[in-house]
Amino acid sequence: MNTMTNIPQPTEAPMLTTYDARDLIREGSQICILLDGQQYFLRITRAGKLILTK
Repeated sequence: MNTMTNIPQPTEAPMLTTYDARDLIREGSQICILLDGQQYFLRITRAGKLILTK
């Protein structure tokens, strides 16, 4: 027997706050981000990629 089920339709994603990485990293190529006392480093590579390390 073939029954149709209700498949939820995708909803519109909520608006996210957006930051340009080059605005965050104004001088140089790396910044330090703190989260719960832990340091993370966000770096823009020469190839224009982002790397986040602890």
